Amino acid sequence: MKPGIHPAYGPVVFRDKAADFAFLTRSTLTSEKTVEWEDGRTYPVVDVEISSASHPFYTGTARVLDTAGRVERFERRYGRGEAR
Repeated sequence: MKPGIHPAYGPVVFRDKAADFAFLTRSTLTSEKTVEWEDGRTYPVVDVEISSASHPFYTGTARVLDTAGRVERFERRYGRGEAR
């Protein structure tokens, strides 16, 4: 890698305030805000709107769409298509 052209890569805390969840990882993102982590060190913190703790797919609260009902309603409304 060429020196001086890559952004700094270091530890960052990502915090999901909606779910009261935070995790420490490495990233090129940075922030002026800091937080003291469980190990006693201070890290930059980036607030995110959604994470695995609040995303409907990962929490199991995702809705299943009734696609069969939609297809039947379409066929009733517009008729069944001809075979090609």
